[in-house]
Amino acid sequence: MANSESIKVSEHKDVELIEQNSLDDHLSLFNSTYDVLYHTAQDHPDKTALIFLADASLKEDPQTFTYGELLAAVNQTANMFQDFGIKPDSVISYVLPNTPETHFTLWASEAVGIVNPINPLLEANHIADIMNAAESRILVTAAPGLSAGIWSKVQSVIPMVPSLQTVFTVGEEAGSDRNVFSFNEIRSKFPVDRPNLPDDPPDRRIASYFHTGGTTGAPKLAQHTHKNEIYNAWALMIMAGLTSQDRLLCGLPLFHVNAVVVTGLAPFMAGAAVVLLTPNGYRNPNVISNFWKIIEQQKATFFSGVPTIFTALLDVSTKGMDLSSLRYAICGASPMPMEVFRKFERISGVKILEGYGLTEGTCVSCLNPKDGERRVGSIGFRLPYQSMKVARLDEKGCFSDECAPNEIGSVLIKGPNVIPGYKSEKDNEGLWAEEGWLNTGDLGRKDEDGYFWLAGRTKDLIIRGGHNIDSSIIEEALHKHPDVVMAAAVGKPDSYAGELPVAYVVLSPNAGTTEDDLKAHLRTVISERAALPKDITLLDAMPQTAVGKVFKPELRWRAAQKVFSQALTFLTEENVKFEVKVGADDTHGTLAVISLTEIDPLKRTSLESRISRILNTFALSFRIR
Repeated sequence: MANSESIKVSEHKDVELIEQNSLDDHLSLFNSTYDVLYHTAQDHPDKTALIFLADASLKEDPQTFTYGELLAAVNQTANMFQDFGIKPDSVISYVLPNTPETHFTLWASEAVGIVNPINPLLEANHIADIMNAAESRILVTAAPGLSAGIWSKVQSVIPMVPSLQTVFTVGEEAGSDRNVFSFNEIRSKFPVDRPNLPDDPPDRRIASYFHTGGTTGAPKLAQHTHKNEIYNAWALMIMAGLTSQDRLLCGLPLFHVNAVVVTGLAPFMAGAAVVLLTPNGYRNPNVISNFWKIIEQQKATFFSGVPTIFTALLDVSTKGMDLSSLRYAICGASPMPMEVFRKFERISGVKILEGYGLTEGTCVSCLNPKDGERRVGSIGFRLPYQSMKVARLDEKGCFSDECAPNEIGSVLIKGPNVIPGYKSEKDNEGLWAEEGWLNTGDLGRKDEDGYFWLAGRTKDLIIRGGHNIDSSIIEEALHKHPDVVMAAAVGKPDSYAGELPVAYVVLSPNAGTTEDDLKAHLRTVISERAALPKDITLLDAMPQTAVGKVFKPELRWRAAQKVFSQALTFLTEENVKFEVKVGADDTHGTLAVISLTEIDPLKRTSLESRISRILNTFALSFRIR
């Protein structure tokens, strides 16, 4: 197994030092993700692998599994699945909260078939769409005793999936249907012996289907190979310096690649321990309110989160807490506001490693160095063995040429973490900018020292608290209203969630429809509450490009301008005239410029400081003049 303690990545040149050996040298032990657990269990059978906190009350007795016990449970589960007809190309879906059984299901499914994790918060018809796209044969889900809400939803899903043959439930109650079985009751009857494993090479065998269509919209299933996941876990282990002495907190959901790779496969590869923070993770109020106490109690060294989690933790006191065990926190999903970044590091004493990744790149593609210079606001360096560049694309989305340092272009990635494509071939149109180079759909720049910086998105997603919302769902719902002529949805900056959805609408002449009427209409059409626009603005005309397409950057600028103007209303009380203008910028992608006039020179410094404190809570770059 690769020794993560012997390789230290502190500067960009050290990424290149790792690459002096072939990737196969580093990953030679692993033919599947199952091998990661197997070899760690052989080396450290009695070492703690998994700790489950059921309610984060601090008074509970945690459920603990050694690596030997975890492997035995995975073996039992895999043998059970095979007995129920699972073949290497069969799909096992799960709709589960974070429990030990979720890990058993995840790794056993990848060992003998293909796993398909599904967000339990999705509506029933969307879950059914994903399972039908995957052609799921087995479903593992929550029994009423574990989550009545999930079970109630799944009951309506089952008849909508013709390929589904068997359902296993985790929890106190099993279903009464002849094809519904108690997961733990049936699993306990199977041997702990190693299952019969497929022998396909890891770069050719599919391990998982992760849906990427956001919380709404038609699902696209990203195919992860075993090599994709093994490599990404290894690269993160090396870049983050994970060792067998680490203890990682997992609060993100196990239907998401971050929890699966960053606080799953990577620490298992290192022989570290993973603490599952209740079935609902960060959504459990106890997890946030007791977070620092949990770190002190568990001697946690590492956790991963999205900006909203870091923002929420700023309101939780660290007074009197021993946080000396905590070394790093990884932040991804959306940009971290600079003020949140600095304040969090100050009160917690922990280093934040900002990174970047996407499901189509397995999980992580870029990370700030843990020992070298961390450039706040950047996403750091590329992973070893993965290539990454910023390029100009032609009108067909094909590679034209590479951008100069600090020039904004499309971010492309190529390497062992890049998926072979989506399950449905029709979804692969536009995915590749050139042979092997995946178009991430993000805009960015690379500075002269090799650090990458994001500068916006070319794809129409609104990222709310790390969750993707497909803007087309909002737009299609608005267009169902008889008075709507044109509609466009974008994200507006939000100091907590990163972005919130807003919509702009052009109505037919003489229509009497109001913004409130449209909001009421959307509540009847859009089932996902997260996708409901916070604001709807009526326009006389929609900004358009020269070829008649809606020019969404202009709408994003308007939304940001309104948010910043509202945030700075205190200036009016100080008799200061101000103007906010948001637009394109060669360096930042988007920049807000705040112009101050008729200002008392004696107050300028204090006012500018106050403006900076307020606006630094947003991820959008700004300048005061």
